[in-house]
Amino acid sequence: MKITKALPLAALASLSLVLAGCGGDASTSGSGTTGIQVPDLPMASEVGESEGQVNIIAWAGFVEDGSTNPDADWVSAFEEETKCQVNRKVGATSDEMVQLMRSGEYDLVSASGDASLRLIAGGDVAPINTELIPNFGNIVDGLKGQVYDTLNGKSYGVPIGRGANVLMYNTDHVAEAPDSWAPLWEEDTEYAGKTMAYDSPIYIADAAVYLMATQPDLGITNPYALDADQLAAAVELLKTQNGLVGEYWNDALKAVSSISSGTAHMGTGWQVIVNLAQGDGGKVESVLPKEGATGWSDTWMIAAEAKNPNCAYKWMDYASSAEVNAQISQNFGMAPANALACEGSDANAAHCETFHATDEEYYKQVWMWTTPVEQCVDGRTDVTCTNYQEWTKAWTEVKG
Repeated sequence: MKITKALPLAALASLSLVLAGCGGDASTSGSGTTGIQVPDLPMASEVGESEGQVNIIAWAGFVEDGSTNPDADWVSAFEEETKCQVNRKVGATSDEMVQLMRSGEYDLVSASGDASLRLIAGGDVAPINTELIPNFGNIVDGLKGQVYDTLNGKSYGVPIGRGANVLMYNTDHVAEAPDSWAPLWEEDTEYAGKTMAYDSPIYIADAAVYLMATQPDLGITNPYALDADQLAAAVELLKTQNGLVGEYWNDALKAVSSISSGTAHMGTGWQVIVNLAQGDGGKVESVLPKEGATGWSDTWMIAAEAKNPNCAYKWMDYASSAEVNAQISQNFGMAPANALACEGSDANAAHCETFHATDEEYYKQVWMWTTPVEQCVDGRTDVTCTNYQEWTKAWTEVKG
């Protein structure tokens, strides 16, 4: 199973976006955003004959032809069915994916929330005609119309899957299951020097989630919409944690080793890390704490000037089918986007239960990664929010 996910996130140049009215639950209200000034690009009106190929930038594990793992091959059937040869480029980071899409050589990308706004604002991707993707109708409601891929009533992404950043812990060292992030943040923690934290500027949002619950007077209502004072408060909390944390990670396999062996007693992680640790014999469990959590979601996005738009649309629909979406999500380690991917076998059902695939109450507590920009995504218009470039500078300050 390939589980590396283009981390840490690349630094982001300042965006000139006009965002407003993006409040709601942690997962957002599902209505996207309005008032964003982006290029007015046409979307496809029909899917024609195959051009013979499609060029895709994707995370490792999303587009597999059996060459990496003989048990993971959904590309071969697509090529035979559509006569579209799949040419895959594995993306290492979101920043690299953005640059590759701007080269004009690729038709599709599997974009995370930290890249999608950049692509949309830059006119690099076109709105998607979801009527041309029959399987879109089976996408879970909680992944439709989100702030990171739906703007001004237009959809720019076809959801692939999602996951939460959970609190994982080793039961040999943590006798009672925690229900709060407090042991990772508070100075009096009994786990000082034995915790793990995620090594990326986007982790600032995790601090913001905790502050939302513990310091409501700061007025944080969205962890990706921090004004200067709110960012300063998050940085102060992160500096406190820096003196307590045993290690930072951005390599998931390293995280598996640390939590499984008990080198780390608890820390921020992904459910797939917990699963692998358990598979290695580690006594590891996870919980979504009462304060909520951050998370991530990926979507297929089509290039504004795709050379092979017909094959691109055929791929987006094919990859969104229940069978293929189940394979992708299980291969990567995330909740599938297609609700029907949870049916058909005991393995599918078990996977979906583990990753809370259709549990919208669970994901209402999860704030999906969204690029911080100057225009506050919580709807405030009387202040300027901090952008990802400022977050990157702040993270360097935290790490020292």
